[in-house]
Amino acid sequence: MQNGKTRKIPERRCLGCGESFPKKELLRVVRTADGAVELDFTGKKSGRGAYTCKKLSCFKKARKAKRFENNLETTIPEQVYNALETELTEYEQDKV
Repeated sequence: MQNGKTRKIPERRCLGCGESFPKKELLRVVRTADGAVELDFTGKKSGRGAYTCKKLSCFKKARKAKRFENNLETTIPEQVYNALETELTEYEQDKV
């Protein structure tokens, strides 16, 4: 910290529950330049991002309300959603 100033921690809103969290605590779903939609566990992939809690329930809620499609400004095929859900489930199981 320089000169006693504190760094501002960027916050993002979860598309599932609507609560704000520090960016690093959320899972980023990104639409890349070529139009692919994928999970970004690092938060550093280039492209348009949408954020959700790392809970499957929040992901499903945002999916049902089509918040990812609205936020990423693209249509997301069902198989992409299923792949994202599987990847998130595996991620949750690895954390336990």
